[in-house]
Amino acid sequence: MGRSINPRKQRHMRVRKKVTGTPQRPRLNVFRSARHIYAQIIDDTNDHTLVSASTLDEAFKAEGKYGGNKEAAKIVGRLIAERAKQAGISAVVFDRGGFLYHGRVKELAEAAREAGLEF
Repeated sequence: MGRSINPRKQRHMRVRKKVTGTPQRPRLNVFRSARHIYAQIIDDTNDHTLVSASTLDEAFKAEGKYGGNKEAAKIVGRLIAERAKQAGISAVVFDRGGFLYHGRVKELAEAAREAGLEF
């Protein structure tokens, strides 16, 4: 009896073989759960998270919105792009974390692009 792996995890591992973040072009990682969405900009060479944003942040909670919808994903996308600019990051590699590029993941990515992040 073999151990089965979650299909999303399998896709994520397959993508991670090729997608890595460097200090010049770090990786924008996205994770979504039923109620929240999280984004991190990661430098894989130093194994260091440079910037992060999520629906659990104080900046998001102050608005009192629900974290599991497209509107919340747009807000998190803008937050991550603003924080990246403050940290001097302008270009990233997008890692959708095995999730389909659709719905909340797509909204986060498009909001980050509109806010000035290149990928």
